[in-house]
Amino acid sequence: MTALRCRIAACGLLPALLLATAGIPAQVLEPAAPFPPQAAEQEPITPIPPPPAADPLRVALGERLFDDPRLSRDGQRACSSCHDPHTNGADGNRRDTTLDGMPLRFNTSTVFNAALSFRLDWAGGFRTLEAQAASSLESPDIMGTSIDAVLGRLRNDPDMVARFQEAYGAGPDRASLLDAIATFERSLLTPGSPFDRWLQGDPGALTAEAQDGYRLFKSLGCVSCHQGVNIGGNLFQRHGIFHPLASPDPAILRVPSLRNIATTAPYFHDGSAATLDEAVRNMALAQLDRTLSDPQVSAITAFLRSLTGTYKGHPVTAP
Repeated sequence: MTALRCRIAACGLLPALLLATAGIPAQVLEPAAPFPPQAAEQEPITPIPPPPAADPLRVALGERLFDDPRLSRDGQRACSSCHDPHTNGADGNRRDTTLDGMPLRFNTSTVFNAALSFRLDWAGGFRTLEAQAASSLESPDIMGTSIDAVLGRLRNDPDMVARFQEAYGAGPDRASLLDAIATFERSLLTPGSPFDRWLQGDPGALTAEAQDGYRLFKSLGCVSCHQGVNIGGNLFQRHGIFHPLASPDPAILRVPSLRNIATTAPYFHDGSAATLDEAVRNMALAQLDRTLSDPQVSAITAFLRSLTGTYKGHPVTAP
């Protein structure tokens, strides 16, 4: 499926404009003293919670389905082919391909923490994981099949029938198929990043450079779009406000999460930024009309690297 890859996208302008109005340049700040312990309680970003409680049989069934190539037309592609939960929840491609080998329109987003976003996919076209899964299965470009066809294959497998019976009390049907996939996806949260540990009161979890980067992230205005538990994923924004950023279409996108961003290169909806440094520089220029210095970029990327969480007790890694 194509739950969308966590990328840097359009930052808002309000904090930067407020600084400019007050005559304060939104430039790199002098290194300051560490945040006091109580400061994290008032931050615009909150830690990722543990995965929600769920029936372990349904989670296990959903994981099995997520890795099952029978969910595609030709039996060659599984959800995990593009969204690998063993690495970054996505892959390292600029754009994945259709079943016919043509490039897809958008860069593939990570499935990690997708459940925390208010809409799914780059255009924000889906409100639920179930709706997004159904669309991916039936998309001629992605999985190229139909839910009825998938159910037919699963019903011919006695082991899968038994798994559905155990988890749902009945054999495979549309509702249980989509619910199992979505239940597994809701379990794909990545708590425990250094930044989250700092928010939770560990003063040594964040380096001085990362703390400086976080101050810059706020003072420049990035945080006006990238905030909340998912550091994005909760509003729409126009990209290329001052200068072109990436492919101009569509002009308005769902702001992506920055969780695990250091592991999910290349960046932007068209995958046009190869490195995190490049993405940060391009974002500042396109969205804030700011040309960042090397020390500023280094500090911001140090903060962004601190957003890498853990899955099943291990740090999320690049492919």
